Amino acid sequence: MSANLLLKFRSKDTSFGVSRETLKALSKELDMAETAVVHIALANFAKATLPAYEADDGPLMESDIDRLKQSALSKMPQGRLLSKKSLVG
Repeated sequence: MSANLLLKFRSKDTSFGVSRETLKALSKELDMAETAVVHIALANFAKATLPAYEADDGPLMESDIDRLKQSALSKMPQGRLLSKKSLVG
């Protein structure tokens, strides 16, 4: 299903909108239909503005961190250290 949107242009270009003349100039420069130019502009704005992932539940509680530390202990290597390298000095 296709939905329509009425777009009202600004009388002059600002940070929050453009004039019809600017859209026509972009359309001519890019050799694209005006509708395609608007879609590209909105797609770029959405990519720059909207989060790329769903919001999580916020910071972990101290009890969650303690449980993770306990769980990690059983997965840590055991025995003596055979070699050690450092990325810094």
